[in-house]
Amino acid sequence: MSAISYCSFAQRFAYVDTEYILDMMPAYRSAQKQLDQLSEDWQKEIEKKQINIDKMYKDYQAEQVLLTEDLRKKREQEIKEKEKDLRDYRNLKFGYEGDLFKKRQELIKPIQDKVFDAVQKIAKQSALDFIFAKSGELIMLYTNARYDKSDEVLTELGIAVTKSKIIAAPNNNSSNPINNPIKK
Repeated sequence: MSAISYCSFAQRFAYVDTEYILDMMPAYRSAQKQLDQLSEDWQKEIEKKQINIDKMYKDYQAEQVLLTEDLRKKREQEIKEKEKDLRDYRNLKFGYEGDLFKKRQELIKPIQDKVFDAVQKIAKQSALDFIFAKSGELIMLYTNARYDKSDEVLTELGIAVTKSKIIAAPNNNSSNPINNPIKK
C-alpha cells in the first residue's frame, strides 16, 4: 500500500463594506450629489412637459364638440406627438444607457476603480486569498469584524477614518463572568 499524504491549505479571506467605504469618500459623496441634482432637474423638466400635455388634453376635451373632424384629428395627433416626445425624453435621460447612466459611469467608475485598486493592494499586503464585498451579491450571514478590511482600504485611499470600530478581544480577567462562572 502506498502512503497517502494530505496537505491542508488554509485560505485567508476578509471582507470590505463597500457602502461604508464609498460613503466615507468625499469624491463619491460629491459625485452622488451631482447625480441627484441632475436627476432632480430632469425630473422637473419631465413634470413640466407632462403638465403641458395634460393642459393640451383638457383643452382638447373642452373644445372637441366644436372642432371639425380634421381639427380633432390634428389636435389628437399633436397630443400623441407630445406624449411620444415625453417618453423619448424620459428614456434619453433615465433609460438604459441614458444620460444619467452615462454620467454615473463618468463620475462613479473612476472612484470604484480606486477602491478596487486599494482592495487589491490590501489583499496582497495581507496575503489574503479572497476579499468579499459585504454589500455585494454574496450574502454573508455572519461576519467577524476582525476580517473587515474596510478601514484599511479607506486609509490606502488617503481618507481619515473617523468611525471607530471596537473589536472585542478575549479577556482573561477573572472578574469576567464568562471566564469565571459562579459556582453554586
